[in-house]
Amino acid sequence: MTTIHDIARISGYSASTVSRVLNRKNHVSKEAREAIQKAIEALDYVPSDIARDLSRGKTLNIGFVLPHTKHPFFTEILTGAINASFLTDYHLVILPSEYNESKEIEYLEQLRSNAFDGLIFTSHGLPLEKLADYTKYGPIVCCEKPYDVPISAVYAEREIALTEAFHYLRKNAYQQIGFFLSRDEKISATSRETLSAYQKVFEAKPNKKLIKTSVATYKEGYQAAKEWHKEGINLEVLFSNGDDIVAGARQFYVDHELPLPFLIGQENQLSSQLMAISTIDYQFLEIGKHAFNLIINWQELEKISVPSKFILR
Repeated sequence: MTTIHDIARISGYSASTVSRVLNRKNHVSKEAREAIQKAIEALDYVPSDIARDLSRGKTLNIGFVLPHTKHPFFTEILTGAINASFLTDYHLVILPSEYNESKEIEYLEQLRSNAFDGLIFTSHGLPLEKLADYTKYGPIVCCEKPYDVPISAVYAEREIALTEAFHYLRKNAYQQIGFFLSRDEKISATSRETLSAYQKVFEAKPNKKLIKTSVATYKEGYQAAKEWHKEGINLEVLFSNGDDIVAGARQFYVDHELPLPFLIGQENQLSSQLMAISTIDYQFLEIGKHAFNLIINWQELEKISVPSKFILR
């Protein structure tokens, strides 16, 4: 296997000079650079990325941990991070987790062994405190409000828009409100914030029979609406965790010629725009962009909130 010492021997220059040429450093004469380049071409030498990473102290790889791609929360944040990465030399490495704690530990250990320059967690199965423990090995950014946990974060100020939406519903005397959630509130910060905002405005907890979890796709939204109909539950409002998801429920009502409840989605996707469905815009593209930039410009722990807004249609 060809090494820089072989290039040095053939070119007649030292290994340190060869290294400066390979790493595009200055202070190398034109003659030396040309001779070394000829030796590289003659030997068909390809630099080792691992060795180069070690020499510069960076991999230029950012790990992007996401549990799945079924919900636009994750794909929109990923798109925002990708858009930001195009302006840099960094690469995003997608790390699927499915909320598997052992998988997440594996990624954290890879950060510890310098396989990544940082990790972005869109969501997680591990406790947030466990992620914070690994920040001593490198930058970690989460995409939820961390409250008192000492970890950098970029997150939507969900309470602003959620409170506005529930105030609108209460003002208009809506009472029978159903919820679609991705995960139970015990393990999901997003679900907790949604139900907490409801309780704050309505001064009561929502009816547990009107809360459906594990709903994250158009098809699952359709099926959940079908189940409620079979149970004889007639909603006045359907508050969903995504525009495409609530569009699935809407289609069930349309297919069976049933009265449509007032629909509220999230993410301000094309589906809600075309169907005139009210929604909440959390600006996930901005969150992805800020999370990526926070990693590559790492200086110290930082928390960035992005405002949300309720869009009434």
